[in-house]
Amino acid sequence: MKQAVLNLLLGALMALGFATASADPITITDIAGRQVTLEAPATRVILGEGRQVYLLGVLEPENPFAHVVGWREDFSQADPDSYARYLERFPELDALPTFGGFKDGTFDVEQAAALTPDVILMNIEARAATEDAAYDDKLAQLNIPIVYVDFREDPIKNTVPSMRIIGQLMGYEEAAEEFIAFAEAQLTRVTTVIEQADPNRPSVFIDRAGGYSDECCMSFGPGNFGDYVTLAGGSNIAEGIIPNSFGTLNPEQIIVANPEHVVVTGGNWDAYVPGGAWVGMGPGADMDSARAKLQALTERTAMTGIQAKETDNFHAIWHQFYNSPYYFVAVQQLAKWLHPTLFADLNPEATMLELHERFLPIDYEPGYWISLNVD
Repeated sequence: MKQAVLNLLLGALMALGFATASADPITITDIAGRQVTLEAPATRVILGEGRQVYLLGVLEPENPFAHVVGWREDFSQADPDSYARYLERFPELDALPTFGGFKDGTFDVEQAAALTPDVILMNIEARAATEDAAYDDKLAQLNIPIVYVDFREDPIKNTVPSMRIIGQLMGYEEAAEEFIAFAEAQLTRVTTVIEQADPNRPSVFIDRAGGYSDECCMSFGPGNFGDYVTLAGGSNIAEGIIPNSFGTLNPEQIIVANPEHVVVTGGNWDAYVPGGAWVGMGPGADMDSARAKLQALTERTAMTGIQAKETDNFHAIWHQFYNSPYYFVAVQQLAKWLHPTLFADLNPEATMLELHERFLPIDYEPGYWISLNVD
């Protein structure tokens, strides 16, 4: 029955394609190294992850949802504060069809096909599950290409090419290059100073989503926030223990490493863990509540006797810097915490404000980081 439905949809889509073919075919190489040919600019796009709006907001700030016909239902849950601000500016997004995920097997191919998308933008971490469930084959039968991008597995390496891919697919090449130039210039404000000064590198424990669960402690290996720490002039205590971007340290490993700084990634996760001990970072965050929650996290067993606790070098930062093209702001703030004298003139708050004013459709509101050693 499902194959019959797919065959009918395939015929309808082919007919539609012959009737409306006006764009030019292009071939791009996506982040997975696959060559994908499709007509561009794409005007009907499905977002394989709702948080891809972070990049569409940059590329088309006047109307980032103009060509989105469906998206995965995760943005409103993983980052409800940002979602609320986008919803206020673009109320039409509330009516966008939503999908389950490829990784958890809840994506509905027939529902997606009915929307006649030109392309599905998929995050690279979903590739294995996509192929295991044969979603790629089913979509190929319907002439719906998948293009893989990445802002999470290896953001330092893949953010820039991902922005260029999407810019090319959607006809936003100029906007993509303008943002890339800004991002790289802001990152260089840290990396050049670190390279020239060659300071001692304080040890850092990145507490991924600290307080999200009672278990301790998720962290980052050499990738993602682990990379951010290195670029900011720190030494990630999990490097050499966690082999990949994501993993876990036990309390004994943290106590033995005796980190000089602890950085907790936080967000508003009431949708997942109502009233949890997580630190609610994000636009418009309640900073009094965030400080209280961050202080409470210093009392966990894994923090017993470590240097960071003695010096109040406990910090929290917006978790979604790990999954967005705004990672360079996180690197700047980490550099301020790790080397306050060296970066006395660097103002990540001003960088975040400029990012919003120049590139994003929503206004900037503070709330993206906090530290116990700042009054």
